[in-house]
Amino acid sequence: MLNITSYSYSFEKLINKKFLYIDKTEYIWNLICPGDGGYFLSRPRRFGKSLTVSTLEAIFEGKKELFKGLAIYDKPYDWKPYPVIHLDLNGFKYDSVENLNKSLCCLVQEVAAKYKITLLDEDPNLMLRKLITKLSDEESVVILIDEYDKPILDNIDSPIANDILKNLKAFYSAVKAFEGKERFVFITGVSKFCHVSLFSDLNNLTDISTDYDYATMLGYTQQELENYFAEHIELACKKLNMPRETLLSEIKAWYNGYRFEEESETVYNPVSLARFFTTNKFSNYWFSTGTPSFLLKLMRQKQFNLEQSLIEPVTELAFDAFEIDKIDPQTLMLQTGYLTIKSSFVKLGETLYNLDFPNREVKAAFETYFISDYTSIPVKVIGTHVLNMVEAIQARDINLFMELLKTFFASIQYDIKVDTEGRFQSLFFAIFLLVGVKIEAESRTNNGRIDAVIVDRDQVFIFEFKTDETAEIALEQIQNKEYFQKYQHSGKKIMLIGVNYDTKARQIADWLTQTVPLK
Repeated sequence: MLNITSYSYSFEKLINKKFLYIDKTEYIWNLICPGDGGYFLSRPRRFGKSLTVSTLEAIFEGKKELFKGLAIYDKPYDWKPYPVIHLDLNGFKYDSVENLNKSLCCLVQEVAAKYKITLLDEDPNLMLRKLITKLSDEESVVILIDEYDKPILDNIDSPIANDILKNLKAFYSAVKAFEGKERFVFITGVSKFCHVSLFSDLNNLTDISTDYDYATMLGYTQQELENYFAEHIELACKKLNMPRETLLSEIKAWYNGYRFEEESETVYNPVSLARFFTTNKFSNYWFSTGTPSFLLKLMRQKQFNLEQSLIEPVTELAFDAFEIDKIDPQTLMLQTGYLTIKSSFVKLGETLYNLDFPNREVKAAFETYFISDYTSIPVKVIGTHVLNMVEAIQARDINLFMELLKTFFASIQYDIKVDTEGRFQSLFFAIFLLVGVKIEAESRTNNGRIDAVIVDRDQVFIFEFKTDETAEIALEQIQNKEYFQKYQHSGKKIMLIGVNYDTKARQIADWLTQTVPLK
């Protein structure tokens, strides 16, 4: 059995240490075989970008012996060595423009030292230009830039963000300036910023981030899981005392679900899968490697409607690049892996996409941190609240559930605003997503929109929220619009709940319930 690792090893070390390597070299060969080319690939963190860059480095250094047994080994490729400029922007400080430039200079100096080249300049752009010039005297160069946007994401909510972007733009302009001296260029990152800003000088790159042919180049497909991890699956079945099909279903629910093109197969997160087979324990691995504080802060600033992003289909614009001062939280959630494509359909000639969390791991963790950030209630406390509410719903005790919901709102710090129907409903929506109960917020009927519907086994709960009115008015709206009609032939018991929220008291004021006879 080969060892597996969730740590960032170079391709060469991974092969030499006999770790498990899922062969992705067929994709890489398709990239490099046409000859000169430049590509950009956006993927979430910890998704194998660095390993892909490292694999490309080994190929362009002509280390064929490392690839024995892999798809590319017997391909018609000459394995000619090229000078490689590999710049990995991970692991440096970018809290000021000065530190950014120092870090970039250090990166270029490291490559120069490898080729015994002396660079005396202190300007990173000039250093990179001179390095490319000297290395390309006898042979075209290969440029590999990993996590190009790390300095931007580290400062995305900082006043220096635009200054960071401006300096990066100048640095990367060298790549376009020496296009004629380059054999191959490959740049990775998490986010995609507009061509009119950072990439205005890199418009020669082909963006393969949403290309069907490369949608499964990073991450593991179901077939790759079952083929490469066969022995680990068998061992996990024994340790967890779980049938194989049950185990595979659970692994898929926890760690699969990322789709980077609407027609492509979904993939597993590599880090989460490796950690699971190392521990044989279902847990939150990928999310725990770094909570999205910058994203949560942005969502607060933009008053982002999480509910709408999970219900309303989006156009291709949601996948587009953005300017740093016009960041759309939904686009950033897509690019960072917190949302993914679940399905698509064509309407009036335009493709629309339904988005959702990729899997159980991301969904539960993100919602917990979202609620905590929204309310300042500690994560552990939220877990207790939610568990109690789940038990109340399962016991069909709606009054207990509402009392527990009141207790939850009482825990919200006084300076946190929950002063509108939309804010209240957003919290309610997030809580129930976390609970795992099926919820259809703003469910469509032929006579209006229902605020929330919980469908749990043999029971349907239909909620209508009002702020600073009365529970009677909320309940009357459900009755008058007959929101319950679409469920009357479901064979499930139906309960209507009208809820009034007092914005001054910052609390649920009252609620009324009514059962609906089945037809």
